[in-house]
Amino acid sequence: MAILEIKNLTLSLNGSPILSNINSSFSEGYIHAIVGPNGAGKTTLGYVIMGIEGFRNFDGDILFKGESIKNLSVTERARKGITLAWQEPARFEGLTVEKFIMSSAKEKKLEVVREVLTKVGMEPEEYIGRAVDETLSGGERKKIELASILAMKPSLAILDEPDSGIDIASIENIFEAIKLLKSNGTTTILITHSLAVLKRAERALLLCNGYIVREGSVNEIIKYFGKKCLPCVHKNEPEDFDLKKDESRVK
Repeated sequence: MAILEIKNLTLSLNGSPILSNINSSFSEGYIHAIVGPNGAGKTTLGYVIMGIEGFRNFDGDILFKGESIKNLSVTERARKGITLAWQEPARFEGLTVEKFIMSSAKEKKLEVVREVLTKVGMEPEEYIGRAVDETLSGGERKKIELASILAMKPSLAILDEPDSGIDIASIENIFEAIKLLKSNGTTTILITHSLAVLKRAERALLLCNGYIVREGSVNEIIKYFGKKCLPCVHKNEPEDFDLKKDESRVK
């Protein structure tokens, strides 16, 4: 069963086409990946799904659990169980790690805060009283944000570049947290250009220049993405992108 359906989604920003006729569905309970080179439109698609201001004036529709969310705000989508972890996590001056995680946790318990911090590889007593500000590295804030999502137990989590800024020693903690989201029943979408992250997904789609070029099993996408998109021989198009076959895409 699809928890999220994207129908004929087209988005232009400042007069430039960013996403073109996107059609896809995301099955409930699976780990999905949206993969592609830099500038492909991956993060933009995540922002559109979340309803970020400035990314809501699009053609087409987005259905969540069978209902359109096109006209819903970020807050309304969050209430329905959708969340987004930013590539560059936010800073919250004066807000402690404990309060940050507790604010979105399904169970407002200190033991939950300690548990999720441990699961992302952070020592609770070292971080629980610290502020979520510039005294924490980007990697530390990213792990704290992921811990808050574990505590939140959303229906759908969009993780933008979950390995960005994470040191080698901590990357397995991130991958374990992604598995935990699945075990909690959360459908997860990984936005990435990393083969290592892509391999953690179960299903994937490949974006290029705002179009879906491939969609299917992770193994299929890995073969295509790894061989033809890294590096891509064209600026915006994979090597065997059939312009004649797909001429409607470039009009």
